Amino acid sequence: MNDSPALPVRVRIRVASDPCAVRDGLRQLLAMTPLCDLSQDLRGSTEIVLAEVLNNIVEHAYAEAGGHIDVTLDYDHPILSFEVADTGLAMPSERLPPGELAPLDADSALPEGGFGWFLIRSLTRGLVYHRKSDRNTVTFWMEAS
Repeated sequence: MNDSPALPVRVRIRVASDPCAVRDGLRQLLAMTPLCDLSQDLRGSTEIVLAEVLNNIVEHAYAEAGGHIDVTLDYDHPILSFEVADTGLAMPSERLPPGELAPLDADSALPEGGFGWFLIRSLTRGLVYHRKSDRNTVTFWMEAS
């Protein structure tokens, strides 16, 4: 086993804004170094976050028209930094949703939706959204240790 520190890695992919392309892009990312080398738990958390961010872009930013999504991953042990960008519609009020869970009633069925931004906020650090010209960018990082 090599105990020397890992070298920084940059991975970039572009996926079409459709659910099948997102699924394929996510599978491609998870098969690449450094994500394929993560612990099962961290890899699962990373997959949840990326799937939620990408699917939100497909469903909301590109709800009216297609486009593409650019994902950049920078890994400098132990930090995984992500930038996800698109040219779809802006976030409402150009801000991230609060990501708060709605109160759950034990006698009612679970609500449809509303958990994604809570999960994203819970599993990431440094979550930031900004819009410049016609480009949305979401950045965040996760610790890979």
